[in-house]
Amino acid sequence: MKKVLILGATGSIGKSSVEILRSEKEKFTVCGLTSFSKRDELESLGKEFNCPTTLVSEEGADSIKRLIDKTKPDIVINGIAGSAGLLPSVFVLEAGINLALANKESVVMAWPVISGIAKKTGSQILPVDSEHSAVFTLINKFGKANLDKIIITASGGPFRTFPPEKLLTVTVNDALKHPTWNMGKKITIDSATLGNKGLEVIEACRLFDAKPADIQVVIHPQSVVHSLIRTKDGIVYAQLSEPDMKHPILQALEWPEITGNFMRPFDLTDELILGIEGKRTLTFERPRFKDFPMLSIAYMAAEKNKSFTIAYNAANEVAVQAFIDGRLSFPGISETVGKVLSSDWSGEVRDLKDVFEADKKARECAESFCCK
Repeated sequence: MKKVLILGATGSIGKSSVEILRSEKEKFTVCGLTSFSKRDELESLGKEFNCPTTLVSEEGADSIKRLIDKTKPDIVINGIAGSAGLLPSVFVLEAGINLALANKESVVMAWPVISGIAKKTGSQILPVDSEHSAVFTLINKFGKANLDKIIITASGGPFRTFPPEKLLTVTVNDALKHPTWNMGKKITIDSATLGNKGLEVIEACRLFDAKPADIQVVIHPQSVVHSLIRTKDGIVYAQLSEPDMKHPILQALEWPEITGNFMRPFDLTDELILGIEGKRTLTFERPRFKDFPMLSIAYMAAEKNKSFTIAYNAANEVAVQAFIDGRLSFPGISETVGKVLSSDWSGEVRDLKDVFEADKKARECAESFCCK
């Protein structure tokens, strides 16, 4: 039985993880829980699973390290949102523990650091993003040597069909109406700008040692095909399931095994899904790079690498918050990130000090544009 520690237990990834652990008690036991806030909810979960908890907003990131040392988990789910999830990822890997990673910022900001730690300690980084989980599984099945192209799917968000002029006046509430996924506020807005897919392009380059040109993004509104790979013979292979984050979380928790579980088996002709019409359509289209420039900016950052990816993430976090606060328009998010990335971010990333210095500089630069 695996001992599981959940970081960010009251967020969207954490809640899905809790559902899994409630239903798979013969496989997993919860040894610890953290939350940034929501004390009452966290305490309730702690009582339910009879395990220690910590409230990070009051106790700081070091409290996570102490919890790891105290509970000695077999695997840690990092469901913390944003750059705040980086240090916890480092703590897990330094302890030699496998990391089920939903915090893409850890990879985007500090891949040279965390991959080096994982290699040194023997920890496994298991991607929990549905897209990267799918790619991870497919590459393990077909072999990296046979890989020609990684194809990441994107729902397109709530504004996929909006004409360019309509994007000028969309609101925060509009951006939060995601058509297929139920996620936190920041990642939902990132989905609307395609900034989230930009982060995933950078993440894929690093997790799978690929060049930006090897990564293709395809808009797939139904969110059933989670990602695909094309092998050198030109054939494409895909992973399909209903859009439910419990699937990739379970894959990470059970790795390297594949076993039966409580989830409903996927069936393309399931009557509960098909409804009255009895039909299911899966469609694919090219991204609108011009109307959603966060994606092309991400490709540029991935190509230039070094501290450009740190600046991309930091500027995006600042710009998205400014949009939420009403200080920035929706197109202003990509405009701000583009302006920040036009500066020189060619500094090497050798350690966490380099990461945090570049992150701080990029945030200050983004704030200066948001305040104009």
